[in-house]
Amino acid sequence: MRSAQRTGGQVLQLLHDTGHALFMLVEATLFIRNVFGKRSRGEVITQLFITGIKSLAVITVVALFTGMILALQTGLELRRYGQEVYIGSAVAVSVIREMGPFMTGLIIAASVGSAIAAQLGTMAVSEEIAALEVMSINPNRFLVMPRLVALAVMMPILTVYTNILGILGGAIVGETQLGVSVQAYMDNATEFATNKDLYVGLLKAFIFGIIITTVSCHQGLMTTEGAVGVGQATRRSVILSFLIILIVGYMITRLFYI
Repeated sequence: MRSAQRTGGQVLQLLHDTGHALFMLVEATLFIRNVFGKRSRGEVITQLFITGIKSLAVITVVALFTGMILALQTGLELRRYGQEVYIGSAVAVSVIREMGPFMTGLIIAASVGSAIAAQLGTMAVSEEIAALEVMSINPNRFLVMPRLVALAVMMPILTVYTNILGILGGAIVGETQLGVSVQAYMDNATEFATNKDLYVGLLKAFIFGIIITTVSCHQGLMTTEGAVGVGQATRRSVILSFLIILIVGYMITRLFYI
């Protein structure tokens, strides 16, 4: 009986948290009309800088070596059949359709998402959120909306950057280790990778940006119990973002390709 009650309570809490997060997302979306206001514009630019420029270093390293690893592993298997020239198509399709948005989403969730949860969580436990409400400043407009706009805009851009570097990394491995010229690699990459792959990948990136913002802001705003609560909220935001990104990414791929 106690186990059933505990399970029921957890389900109800999950439904409550989900509803609260969706309500926060909808309200923040409605405030996007104020994105060019004097107060919001500066915060949006700040969040664009944090999400985009400050993430370039780690994204560059991860994207380049992801493409190199894909090319090496695929090329070694294709070499057994004398078909290593096709590594360009394998890397390009894999990166553009799946690995680009996934790797970008995971990196941004771990770096930017965790920072959002920690920042808002600290504001929540120090009662800064309550102070905003006392001053009739809606936290979803002042805090959530700029981050939502920044991640929704920057995730597709960063994904394109990841795609380019991933394909470039594969070309480097093909040229230096597998005997596949850059020209042959690029010819195969452009032949088999389609516009649909690119558009689906960018759609995933856009949705992943919304997911990261929603999860991180919700966990931050709901933080309690002081410094311990901030740490727990940060941890939960990263774990939940990872899980939802993987599940939603699979569902999008299944929707468009099966």
